[in-house]
Amino acid sequence: MAPVERKLYQRLLVFVAFLHISGVLCFSELFFIKEPHDVTVMRKEAVILDCQAHGESPIDVRWLKNGVKVVESERVYHLSNGSLYISEVESRRGDKSDEGLYQCLAQNKYGAILSQKARLTIASISAFAIQPTPAVVTEGSVARFSCKISAHPPSIITWEFNRVTLPLTTERITVLPSGVLQIHRVQRADAGNYRCISTNIASRRRSTEATLTVFPAPRPQLPQRPRIIAGPQNISVSLHQSAILECIATGNPQPIISWSRADSKSIDVYSTRVLGNGNLIITDIKPQHGGVYMCRATTPGTRNYTVASANITVLAPPSLVEWPESLTRPRAGTARFVCRAEGAPTPQITWLKNGDKVHSNGRIKMYNSKLVINQIIPEDDAIYQCQAENEQGSVLSMARLIVVMSEDRPSAPRNIQADTVSSSAILLAWERPQYNSDKVIAYSVHYMKAEGLNNEEYQVVIGNDTTRYIIDDLEPARNYTFYVVAYMPMGASRMSDNVFQHTLEDVPLRAPELSLTSRSPMDIQVSWQPLPDKLSRGRVSAYRLSYRTSSESTVSQIELPGDKTQHFLENLKPDTIYLLRIAAATSVGWGEQSVWTSHRTPKTSSALVPMAPELRLEPLNCTAIVARWQLAPRNSVSVQGYRLFHHEESQSERSPVQLRALTNTYTFGGLDPRKKYHVKLLAYNFVGDGYQADQTISTPGCVSVRDRLVPPPPPPHNVYTKTNSSTSVFLHWGRPAFTSSHAVNYTVRCNPVGLQNASLVLYLQTSEQNLLVTDLEPNTKYEFAIRLHIDQLSSPWSPVVYQSTFPDAPTLPPSNVKVTLIEEDTALVSWKPPDEPNVAVTHYTVLYASRNAWIAGEWQVLQREGTITMSLLEKLKPGQIYFVKVSASNHMGDGPFSHTMELTVQADFSSGHDPRLSHGSTHPTGFSDGFYHLDQKSMTGITVGVCIALICIIICAFIIVCRGKNRKFSAAKKYGEGVNTSASVTAHLGSEGQAEQADVRIPVMSQNHFIDAKGGTNLVINSLGPVRSCTEKKEKWFSFSSNGKKHSKAVQNMRHVSASYQPGTPVLTFEDELSMSPDQPITLQALLWRPGDSEGSSNSEESHATGDSGRYSHDETEMTNLSSGTGSRPPSLTTEDGCSAGCSAAPKGSDELGGSRAGLKLMESVESGCCHHEAKSGSESELPFQVCVPKCV
Repeated sequence: MAPVERKLYQRLLVFVAFLHISGVLCFSELFFIKEPHDVTVMRKEAVILDCQAHGESPIDVRWLKNGVKVVESERVYHLSNGSLYISEVESRRGDKSDEGLYQCLAQNKYGAILSQKARLTIASISAFAIQPTPAVVTEGSVARFSCKISAHPPSIITWEFNRVTLPLTTERITVLPSGVLQIHRVQRADAGNYRCISTNIASRRRSTEATLTVFPAPRPQLPQRPRIIAGPQNISVSLHQSAILECIATGNPQPIISWSRADSKSIDVYSTRVLGNGNLIITDIKPQHGGVYMCRATTPGTRNYTVASANITVLAPPSLVEWPESLTRPRAGTARFVCRAEGAPTPQITWLKNGDKVHSNGRIKMYNSKLVINQIIPEDDAIYQCQAENEQGSVLSMARLIVVMSEDRPSAPRNIQADTVSSSAILLAWERPQYNSDKVIAYSVHYMKAEGLNNEEYQVVIGNDTTRYIIDDLEPARNYTFYVVAYMPMGASRMSDNVFQHTLEDVPLRAPELSLTSRSPMDIQVSWQPLPDKLSRGRVSAYRLSYRTSSESTVSQIELPGDKTQHFLENLKPDTIYLLRIAAATSVGWGEQSVWTSHRTPKTSSALVPMAPELRLEPLNCTAIVARWQLAPRNSVSVQGYRLFHHEESQSERSPVQLRALTNTYTFGGLDPRKKYHVKLLAYNFVGDGYQADQTISTPGCVSVRDRLVPPPPPPHNVYTKTNSSTSVFLHWGRPAFTSSHAVNYTVRCNPVGLQNASLVLYLQTSEQNLLVTDLEPNTKYEFAIRLHIDQLSSPWSPVVYQSTFPDAPTLPPSNVKVTLIEEDTALVSWKPPDEPNVAVTHYTVLYASRNAWIAGEWQVLQREGTITMSLLEKLKPGQIYFVKVSASNHMGDGPFSHTMELTVQADFSSGHDPRLSHGSTHPTGFSDGFYHLDQKSMTGITVGVCIALICIIICAFIIVCRGKNRKFSAAKKYGEGVNTSASVTAHLGSEGQAEQADVRIPVMSQNHFIDAKGGTNLVINSLGPVRSCTEKKEKWFSFSSNGKKHSKAVQNMRHVSASYQPGTPVLTFEDELSMSPDQPITLQALLWRPGDSEGSSNSEESHATGDSGRYSHDETEMTNLSSGTGSRPPSLTTEDGCSAGCSAAPKGSDELGGSRAGLKLMESVESGCCHHEAKSGSESELPFQVCVPKCV
């Protein structure tokens, strides 16, 4: 039982499938079995273009050529199966030629369908567009010849050498199908005459001969970095064809050619091969083969290379990805057909109804992928075709719309009448339907402009309680058509009869735009364009032109007839600013006047400056204006360039755009919709600025008043960017899923990332879906956005995409190249990056060789990363001269080498010659750290300066240390006539250690001389006042330190020594009550202190604190106090002048008084043949002292 059920189930499936297929076939009552295809034939040859249609008979077949019906004749006629036969193909010029696009049209009672297009081409071959040119090469290099010719079908190109055919490919010779001949490793036998031969079925052509001259190569051959002499070019290739990318490079040694893709994708090895010595050929090309290909020439065994790139664009014919389906719809319903196609370039969609192109109107709307039919009527029952077409071909798909009629629907409204109410309103009235009027639930009023095509239809729905309606949003002075449809629950009625009515005129909506130029310093040519109907709102009957100078208030007016568009103002003032404006009038009245437009008349001068150009402005879309101009016919002077100004009305004038003399068009982008802009253009030459042309223009609104509620079109999608070179980026984008019969154009916005100046943003206009943006900066990241414009509607900007340009190959060598010998066999070479912006350096190449190796062409190569700007040259041979040069490189290629630097390595360094020298530059070189470069003279100067500075520092340090030690002790001693006290002290010291040197030697001074013991100065005074030296002599300082261990004993021996002061007796007094210990320093205060001597102590401390050692000055009063009595000062130590003193020992050690520490230092000053001594206070403690005073002279 189960097998029976299975068989029944299978039969049921087959039946259901048959029903489905039959349902489809019922909508395909007409279709093609055979369609015509492209064909190329010889002249006078016969050809058959196939066309067979299948469907319900009778079927009528017609042929169209370039959209026009083909007329049958004895030479051209239809075959019984519908094909077209041409017995002898003619190639005459004009319409008599049989070349063109052919289509067959098949029709039966259900409708008509159109076949795909077939191109008939007559075989031909044209003259050479590019002929080979003579070449001169050296032996061992590469020779290249090229020729180019246009032929149908494509010709085969071969080459001849001295009239003998060359093989297409040998070990050294490569012939590319594109017409290029390459000869590698040229030999002397290759010299001769070369020409190319182009052959196809039509004919054969030979080019002119080109001579190849071969010179012997220089010996020895010097190393050369790789250089691409013929790189790949951007090409567009049809699907399944072959693409050839040429790449020839020279260098020594011969570079290796390699290929890669810029997007890092792998190259298809199955359909790609290398032809000759580096040419890339891709057979059976597919969409995935599109992209940027990079040819890289590399020196063997090194990282030295150069790169060239090109873009392959794959062109593909249209193919449908979604096609329309047949529909059945009731009358007054809505039908939607969808059709989407892909290809390269993007196909354009065209809708056909029974073989004729469908135009948009109020009921029928077309978008890119849709055809929408509203308010279906019986006449809409037809066969519809979607035709996708681009440069590579076309494809069609069809569907049928069946309109179903209902018998119980109401009849159409009757007696439609329209009456004009005003310039913007019309009253519409009608009668109810004759049948089933009681079932009407609503009426819909439809209206649109009567003139023109693709007008928008508007609909208003009202209730069934009225048969009158006023349409009040119409444009003045326009004809409109109206009809009414009645609705009931079962559907809609037929349309009523159409009625036409026009609105009244109104005053002009605005004034024309003025254009102002001057032919001489005393005139202005005023011109304007007629107002469009939408702005004139009727027929313009008159214009009123007003003008005045900017400094006067009196206005002159001229009325002109409505058919005039220009006026010439004469007898004006030279070099004067004039203000002009205009107003337009209809039969109703005057419209608003325009704003004042300024124009300066030229100066009166005999100089020959350019005349004002003829300027024309037109809006490209709501955000862009195109300016076009040409020189005035009467202009007879040369032009160096143009200055183009533009600014928005009521805003200040911007800086001009400088344009070349050959430029005659410019596009202002990024403007605001519905704004008025003032444009000024003038030409200039070496004499000065020429006469200017002024004109105003308004940008249209992106959304009109009536379409205010219509959403803007979607932005372009799938924006794709790829870098083409260091200065160009290729953009491609998809058109959004809608279309219209109106043309579509795009605005491309381009600017560097992070740009702050909005005026530098680049706006480019195109109607294609791809654009190559050129003149960009190398190694810069850019952002791109695209918007679409159609029917005065502008889309939002697409999402921003980012792309960086390739870095440019360095064009300059590294700068400040320096070479310095830092050791006997090692040199340091340093440099700075090339002085050019936006050039990235990935690595540096250092070449160096000795003189013998350089002659033999043997360079040693060093590679350093781009962040390193120095390199060591090691294992250099003594007695050799080395040559060094450096180049910078990146992924795009290598830059030039710097000038060759010479480095001499001396064999004997003991001769005194400085090995740190390099030659070959106009500037002496020296050691370099990569940033600062010092030559030999600079090094010598710096060395001498450093030595002098060190010597000064050592001397100053020695003086400071000596003076610091001697400041420990400072005492003023007075020698009397007796020497008992001194002798006792000497004897006591001698008993402790006679072998030691005497610590203090005090010379004998006169009794009438006193020494300043405060430490402030070296002033010597006597009882009559200060003693001034008669001659200034250089001071001599003596300070000798003894060993600390020796001093410690002297201090211990000195503890119990004391002396009492006796009036008139000069002694050194040591008070026993000071209680000095070995750890306490002896201070001047301790030695000279007396009860009540507070002033002297205070002054001594003050002198020490301020650092006035040796420079303390006293006024005359202080000196008097110092020399008077002993009540306030200790007695001075005096001795006789001219006496001599031996070396006597002074106490060694240190004492402490009141927690303060001070040293004593005796200083000798030789003045006027006498020795003067001064005691100074110090700050260091526990330092022994010894002062040896020489004999006074």
